[in-house]
Amino acid sequence: MVIVFSLVTGCAQNQSSKNLDTKEDKSLNSSIDVESIIVREESFFNVYNQWQGVPYRLGGSNKNGIDCSAFVQIAYRDAWQLPLPRTTRSQSQIGENIKYDAAKYGDLVFFKTSKTTNHVGVYLGNLRFMHASTSQGVIISRLDNPYWAAKFWQFRRVDSLTK
Repeated sequence: MVIVFSLVTGCAQNQSSKNLDTKEDKSLNSSIDVESIIVREESFFNVYNQWQGVPYRLGGSNKNGIDCSAFVQIAYRDAWQLPLPRTTRSQSQIGENIKYDAAKYGDLVFFKTSKTTNHVGVYLGNLRFMHASTSQGVIISRLDNPYWAAKFWQFRRVDSLTK
């Protein structure tokens, strides 16, 4: 009886193990996808940790002082090896315009801070974005802060991997 059971389960295992292998392959691919997402998300936080508190300086592009578009340009270069234009105006014209409720980690977020001035940051999810603030230097702020909420202009997606 035991031998028959073993033969029956042995055959069943062969069929199941083929299915299991396929499931494991899919699971492995999912794990790789999740790992790459985690690495990509950590990469912007790593950039932020290196630049946090650096003061704002119009036209600046180093740790003595940096403006918003230079910070975003450096963040994308260092985090995702993605080259971006240098100016906020140029950055606001690349990629794809994204609806507010469809924004994802890594999207560019733009604000109109005056009639002639725009501001840019990197969206981190959960209504947070990192940027070079004129008053506080490189910080993480909230989109629902009344100041930023009133100045919000657009999101832009510049990397197909954030879709």
